[in-house]
Amino acid sequence: MDIHGMRRDYQGDELDEANAARTPVQQFERWFEDARQTDALDPNAMTLATVGPDGRPSTRIVLVKSFDEQGLVFFTNYDSRKGQELAGNPFGALQFHWPQLERVVRIEGRIEKVSAQESDEYFAQRPLESRIEAWASPQSQVIAGRDALVASAESAAQEYGDNPPRPQNWGGYRLTPDVWEFWQGRPSRLHDRLRYTLADGQWRRDRLAP
Repeated sequence: MDIHGMRRDYQGDELDEANAARTPVQQFERWFEDARQTDALDPNAMTLATVGPDGRPSTRIVLVKSFDEQGLVFFTNYDSRKGQELAGNPFGALQFHWPQLERVVRIEGRIEKVSAQESDEYFAQRPLESRIEAWASPQSQVIAGRDALVASAESAAQEYGDNPPRPQNWGGYRLTPDVWEFWQGRPSRLHDRLRYTLADGQWRRDRLAP
């Protein structure tokens, strides 16, 4: 299979210092709303990168459930691989890719658990099947097969009924950013890249070469 020639020229909107927002979360809110208005599936899907004790990075897709000046929040099993890696190294990176808009957002920072109350409130809003799954799945662990997972879900449904409580090993994390980068595809590979870096409580904005 020859894939050397797979490429296309980008024709995206410009991203320059004159029209970029003063703070990165304001810029992200603009772009996130643009993504919501497209026909993109799961515009809130993002890649989460963490690093294990052996220095090996790992990535997976998670969904952002809220964001503001304090950071971006997602929810997961604390005993999963990402949870174990964050327990040992509480720094990570996020990446959003919206190909219809020819845009990428990269975010770096420290990741910490949200409060139990915040996790409880979000868990109560989830569909019943998702709440049962949180009990049924030992995320990232080896299991005998799908039948074992289905049986575990049926057992949890029988035990907890229509009001399962939040498992103590399931909840939210918040990434508090200190670096944001916004990438906009442009013609002839002369892409726009603006980086916001937090220093002394203020956001500094720089243009990066593509």
